[in-house]
Amino acid sequence: MGLRPILSSLLRNRAGALLVAIQLALTLAIVVNAVYVTEQRITKIGRPSGLDDQNQFALSVTGFEKNFDFFAMVRGDMAMLRDMPGIIDATPINQIPLSGGGSSTIFYSLPDKKGESSPVAYYGTDEHAVNTLGVKLAGGRNFGATDVDYRPKDVQGFPGTAVVTRAFAEALFPKQKDQLVGKAFYDDQGKPVVIAGVLEQMHGAWVGWDKLDRVMLTPVVGPGPGIRYLVRTEPGKLDTVMAATEVALRKRDPNRVVGKLRTLKNFKQSSYSGDSLMAVTLSVVTGLVLIFSSLGIFGLATFNVNTRTRQIGTRRAVGARKRDIVSYFMAENWMITTLGVVAGCAMALGVGFWLSSQFGLPRLDLYYLVGGVAGLWAIGQLAAWQPALRAAKVSPAMATRSV
Repeated sequence: MGLRPILSSLLRNRAGALLVAIQLALTLAIVVNAVYVTEQRITKIGRPSGLDDQNQFALSVTGFEKNFDFFAMVRGDMAMLRDMPGIIDATPINQIPLSGGGSSTIFYSLPDKKGESSPVAYYGTDEHAVNTLGVKLAGGRNFGATDVDYRPKDVQGFPGTAVVTRAFAEALFPKQKDQLVGKAFYDDQGKPVVIAGVLEQMHGAWVGWDKLDRVMLTPVVGPGPGIRYLVRTEPGKLDTVMAATEVALRKRDPNRVVGKLRTLKNFKQSSYSGDSLMAVTLSVVTGLVLIFSSLGIFGLATFNVNTRTRQIGTRRAVGARKRDIVSYFMAENWMITTLGVVAGCAMALGVGFWLSSQFGLPRLDLYYLVGGVAGLWAIGQLAAWQPALRAAKVSPAMATRSV
């Protein structure tokens, strides 16, 4: 069987074939880019934070009595929490990682705003922060208790030491990646801060920020009257410990406000909610587009069979086998699908370039385009398979009937 008779037949009835080809081109352009963007969202959501975020919860505590002693409250609460069953460690902290809320500033590798510069999200906390967060100390040391600055009033500037992530330290000292511990960096007033320890990885507050892994832990607590507590529990004991913690804090001092307890996992899900919604929406759109495209191919193939019954019967009468009829319609559909796929490749690349330039997304990976082409070809052939089988069942006697 040659392709020329099939092509001639398509050219005589090109309207339907052209519409399906256009539909396939649009489908390829939409599906390939939607799948690629969905994969980017899923990868973003699933990237490791460096934290033990499955076993942590946070809450806020605020005192308001006339002679309220903020630091006595913090020290007393911390001593109680760290002794409670099921708790690995606890720490006071000014903001919660992965929550979407926090503070950032810019530091420099040299005084007077010279040298390399980098923004960083910073957290005021105590010497228990590293263990509570569950982060890995890759080099240097953690704070000691004597390093922590308990500030009764707001004071500008940071303590003289800090524990920072490797990403932040390497951004400031890109040529000295093996000698980060002990390096001094400077705020906008020229005050130095020495790197006491380097964390392997830790995510900060804003999951959409491209500097998410640039974080600094600074040993400062206060001034109050409110503070957040971050608590890390033993695996499998999160819910039990949360209930016991709320009861214990309220019992220890009922004359204060204990805020709602929330897991770090919940904070993380809220921060990534936009990405999750986009992934779900694009998945649904992709599925619907593929279904409608399959129906379009199926409809065209069925229409061609119904309108060519006499022609098929004639071919059967002159000796065409059932598999010849099936091959004819499958080849015809393959030609339509190929036309749509070729046009769709150009459209997919164009849409991918537009998304990249407008929204800062990575360029479309060609592996996705190749996979989309192969998938659409397979879907096209499967959609035409049942109508082709119907065509093969047409009796040779149909050649003698009027249509």
